Amino acid sequence: MLTYFRQRYPTRIEINAKGETIEVPLANPMLVAQLHIALSTDGRHWKALNDNKPIWNQFMRDQFIHRGADGLWRLIATGGGPEKHLGPSATYATSKDLINWTFNKYLYLMKDVKDESGGLVKNIWAPEFFYDEATKEYTIFWSSTFKDAGWKESRLWYSKTTDWKNFSPAKVMFAPPYSVIDGTLIKNTGVYYLFHKEEEFGVKTGERRGIRVATAKHIEGPYKNFEGALNRGQIAPTITEGPSVMKDPLKKGWLLLYDYPMVDKYGISSSADLFNWRLEKDVSMPDDARHGSVSKLTGAEAQALQTAFPNTK
Repeated sequence: MLTYFRQRYPTRIEINAKGETIEVPLANPMLVAQLHIALSTDGRHWKALNDNKPIWNQFMRDQFIHRGADGLWRLIATGGGPEKHLGPSATYATSKDLINWTFNKYLYLMKDVKDESGGLVKNIWAPEFFYDEATKEYTIFWSSTFKDAGWKESRLWYSKTTDWKNFSPAKVMFAPPYSVIDGTLIKNTGVYYLFHKEEEFGVKTGERRGIRVATAKHIEGPYKNFEGALNRGQIAPTITEGPSVMKDPLKKGWLLLYDYPMVDKYGISSSADLFNWRLEKDVSMPDDARHGSVSKLTGAEAQALQTAFPNTK
């Protein structure tokens, strides 16, 4: 199952020779910031349900859905709660069947974190969670910055919970020497692989806006970057973001899914070792899909979704 929202960016942000931020208009902008679902049996060819229309009208972006340890499906997404004095929030919802969703609450995960002047962060972007069988804890992680834009000097933060009611104080999870957003995790043979987007562009740094991977022995870090360009010559220099990692259904190894936000396309690459990736050329994705997350379903669950959200075309 691929869960996603739909968007075509209205502008592309660039930095000119004077160091000024400018916005370049893009063609045919659109936004459907609600939950969409697509299904696949091979991880490479995805068919949207409900004619690629939303299956729930709750506002959200960058939604991440996984089955919890108790069997309950949990959704966490970039959202926007009404309590402005607490700063930005994440949307949290649950479902027993992936068809009927219950909005639980907005999570103000950074409400107690302030900068030197007492200011709150400007955003909570692309939250995800990872369940640890050993500690019975959920680690929630996301990107935030105190700057005036979410892509400026952004860091990955984390908080832990066992009941989704009480949360540990937010701490920095990953602070590389560049702005970082869109973190996603996979654990393999005792090692955590943190895929993320390096979000750097400017006169001094040039444009480095692609997916990288860092590893650690503990989920809290410290993480060390893999010093080798991910998908060099295949994705670079095209801008990529919103990574999601899954085991390859067809052979030993993994698949990495990501979107090309400035050209409204989606890409998939495969790897045997989580470091060296090869672009998959025979793929199909729902139109305008953005920032997907992937989960494994039973046949019965897939059939129930197709029955609940059939395609008319």
